[in-house]
Amino acid sequence: MYVVTVDAEIAEGAPEMDELHRVGAITLLEQGLDAVESIEGPDGMEVELGESVVAAHPGGALLKIFAHAPTLEIAEEAVRALVEELLERTELLAAWSVEKCEVQLRPDLAQESLDAASGPDAPPMDPAVRRAHLAPPQASAPSPEEIAADSAKVRRQMLSLAHQLKAFGPQMFGVITEEDRKDEEFGTYEGTLDEDAQLAAGALIWATDVMVDQLFMDVHTLTEGDTNAAECEDVLWHLEDLPSRYALRYDEQFARRFLVTVIAMTTRFTHGTFTQLSCVAEELALRLLLDEAKVCLETFGLLDDGVEQALDCLADLVYEDMDHEWLYDDATDGIDDSPVGEILRIAPMGLADWFRPFNEGRCVHPYALETPAGDDEPSKGEAEPS
Repeated sequence: MYVVTVDAEIAEGAPEMDELHRVGAITLLEQGLDAVESIEGPDGMEVELGESVVAAHPGGALLKIFAHAPTLEIAEEAVRALVEELLERTELLAAWSVEKCEVQLRPDLAQESLDAASGPDAPPMDPAVRRAHLAPPQASAPSPEEIAADSAKVRRQMLSLAHQLKAFGPQMFGVITEEDRKDEEFGTYEGTLDEDAQLAAGALIWATDVMVDQLFMDVHTLTEGDTNAAECEDVLWHLEDLPSRYALRYDEQFARRFLVTVIAMTTRFTHGTFTQLSCVAEELALRLLLDEAKVCLETFGLLDDGVEQALDCLADLVYEDMDHEWLYDDATDGIDDSPVGEILRIAPMGLADWFRPFNEGRCVHPYALETPAGDDEPSKGEAEPS
């Protein structure tokens, strides 16, 4: 099983899509993909298609497609051919092009970790340590020179990705310009080094790829087991890092909505259209993304004080408040629906409210905005349904 990422873009010079056009593009792409169960790959090899998620942005669309194929290369080639043909046959999308089609994660190693979940080689229970379990197994302990070389290589790769994070400039990571240094407001604060800010930005792009693919695995795991995060016996990568009070409600449908929310949010990060977090689910998604970036950096020995400071500075500037952290404290359950919540003007934080925009000026992806039956019940007291 491979998760193939496809980046489809509108024609060069074409006007960017507004919200209505993006919804239409999603519908056309989803209908086209739903109509295909398998495709013929290289040398007549049949490739079966599984689940798919489509997210649109002003400049095109991002697709994530499960493909059952014998090799990564066959999966990529078959999916590319499918999407290119789908675009060609869809009149309104005929001018679009496929800019990227690739498997971004080592799925063989991820699957080994999943297969070993109940055996002696099971990943550690701690989420941060468990994610590092994706690192390729070593036949023998690497030498200090090899570790340093791998670290330097990953550092270069992350730095090369930094420019993709178009929504956040160096100042969002705490870099102070010479003009800013004249401002007494900064006092003795030295700010973040520019290279630390660049490394933090690249780590967020790196972590985005990892996190999206792992969330696809979570969706697949819950779908196959017809279960939820609280009762799932297999490894889940990120859903168990959400507030535990609602774990019984983190089923396959919820996982899909959360995955689409992550894709929509990070697409705004990379397209440069991000202004504010739109809903509670995005606040939680950013929390997980920042944690994942730190895990990726730490795995390769790149998480020093400067880079961590840069990521923390970004969090301070992007979050309007930290009310969502109360979701991790059972003692504050229902505070948003109490007199204290009214005084503090806390936004509704029950699970039924997670995907609802904070106000009319915020945008939530149409798929995530859909409300499954039962999610309209009052948020207070819904943590442990009987």
